[in-house]
Amino acid sequence: MHQLTLAEIARGLADKKFSSEELTKTLLARIAQLDPQLNSFITLTEDLALEQAKAADARRANGESGALLGAPIAHKDLFCTLGVRTSCASKMLDNFKAPYDATVVAKLAAAGAVSLGKTNMDEFAMGSANESSYYGAVKNPWNLDHVPGGSSGGSAAAVAARLLPAATGTDTGGSIRQPAALTNLTGLKPTYGRVSRWGMIAYASSLDQAGPLARTAEDCAILLQGMAGFDPQDSTSIDEPVPDFSANLNGSLNGLRIGVPKKFFSEGLDTRIAELIHNSIKELEKLGAVIKPISLPNMQHAIPAYYVIAPAEASSNLSRFDGVRFGHRCENPKDLTDLYKRSRAEGFGPEVQRRILVGAYALSAGYYDAYYLQAQKIRRLIKNDFMAAFNEVDIILGPTTPNPAWKIGAKNSDPVSAYLEDVYTITANLAGLPGLSMPAGFVDGLPVGVQLLAPYFQEGRLLNVAHQYQLNTDWHTRSPAGF
Repeated sequence: MHQLTLAEIARGLADKKFSSEELTKTLLARIAQLDPQLNSFITLTEDLALEQAKAADARRANGESGALLGAPIAHKDLFCTLGVRTSCASKMLDNFKAPYDATVVAKLAAAGAVSLGKTNMDEFAMGSANESSYYGAVKNPWNLDHVPGGSSGGSAAAVAARLLPAATGTDTGGSIRQPAALTNLTGLKPTYGRVSRWGMIAYASSLDQAGPLARTAEDCAILLQGMAGFDPQDSTSIDEPVPDFSANLNGSLNGLRIGVPKKFFSEGLDTRIAELIHNSIKELEKLGAVIKPISLPNMQHAIPAYYVIAPAEASSNLSRFDGVRFGHRCENPKDLTDLYKRSRAEGFGPEVQRRILVGAYALSAGYYDAYYLQAQKIRRLIKNDFMAAFNEVDIILGPTTPNPAWKIGAKNSDPVSAYLEDVYTITANLAGLPGLSMPAGFVDGLPVGVQLLAPYFQEGRLLNVAHQYQLNTDWHTRSPAGF
């Protein structure tokens, strides 16, 4: 049963081939057996999962149906979950049990999804490798010596290893799409505002967006359907109708205009990945798509702009964790200043401290105009580039990452080299656009992803293209040896 996709699980439950309780017990046993190799979970919620599974079976017995009713999933450990530890993979929140459910958690629970637990992540979602977690690095199931990507690496590793069919993640600069690419999954970052951020512990509020990680575009459509929708509790949520994301998966790609930016294939991209991306382009051409070269002139400014804006917002958001109101408190402080200093120094790891310092500097008097304000102006230029491009094409295609997964620890002495792994993904966050990564092949036995970007609220178009591609390729069906 662990090989079943969300769509196959929905059909199996509807046909009474197995119950949600049977499936949940099977997957919990598999997690207990295999996750010690991966470290993909921080908290397992066995009792809650079995309770939800029994409730889902009862609802089906009473005539209810639904693609998520009885389907097992897991949540990245920054979604507040009532009565369950929500740690953000940080010592700062190691003992925090949320007093309420995040909107995403509540919506999926209402749809009947069964939550198996909370997955590991980079601390406060800051990282590209899932190495900054207080609970230790997550391993890539394709090669246990390599990273799974971050910050949603726990969700990605768990799904890739067939511990469960799908999981939630969040994407601030590529943190759904990049781990999806490095673990052979399909991962979708929706339009900013499409999915509620309420109850999602913030890293950078103007960039963070929740989305699904699964093996197929079809499964991402199912999970996104349960997550999306306007939320009056979230001031960044957009009151936009939620379409049926599964309805147009089988639409024809004939005449679809795909833009390919020249700068996506410049220096820095592994030539073997470039070849796989070009193979993906040829496959889409066979399906009727029309390829058109386009230009994104301000793309080279995205990394410096992002690494001013995101740390600045993180510095502000994480100021609440001071040992007084929230978070870890040091032992026996001498005075209030000592309480603040030691609580934050002990509670936050090196990567989080680094980004807080960068952000505080960028926002400080005398530097705000020179750094933060300039970065916001560049952000607008990047958005304008995309708007101009989408006047000519329907979607934009390119690599998700410049390299395959690297070895654990390989970039620890050079944080900037890890930041550069997000070069193709962060522009979508700066502009607020939807983006999807789908499997495109392998380099040295490690997965590679191809990225698709679309205009605002066109997630359905991305899912349609990815689904048609997956009907004609088999990269997404391959699983790591031993799992």
